[in-house]
Amino acid sequence: MPEDELSRSSHSNPGKSLVNGIKTNPASSSPKSSFSVPMGPPVYVDLAYIPNHCSGKNTDPEFFKRVRASYYVVSGNDAANGEPSRAVLDALLEGKSQWGDNLQVTLIPTHDTEVTREWYQQTHEKQQELNIMVLASSSTVVMQDESFPACKIEF
Repeated sequence: MPEDELSRSSHSNPGKSLVNGIKTNPASSSPKSSFSVPMGPPVYVDLAYIPNHCSGKNTDPEFFKRVRASYYVVSGNDAANGEPSRAVLDALLEGKSQWGDNLQVTLIPTHDTEVTREWYQQTHEKQQELNIMVLASSSTVVMQDESFPACKIEF
């Protein structure tokens, strides 16, 4: 559609606008509220990075139901901002419980935090039941007078 036609169509229907090609109601605060993502088959991947430093803003049980990984990387070392989020770690347990099969899952935290330690201890039985292994690596890499924690992943 030429730009002038698009412009006219927006003016002729002032109650609607386009966001990413989808008609939305400007009264709604978010384009997500005007449509839902259709359910589809789950996606299987080898490795998935939990979005937004494992913050509860973007990740819920639905993420873990739909994105099924052999390895999930959990970053985040900012307790003041809720990173990593206990709710997200619990969502992994809830989502994985819906898989229907007992595939091995490995959780790889990039930082040793109080949140991950408490979650690990409090949910250890559930993790074993769901075939979830949490890597706790104390390995360190030293490069050019700099050292940092490391974890080796083999496929």
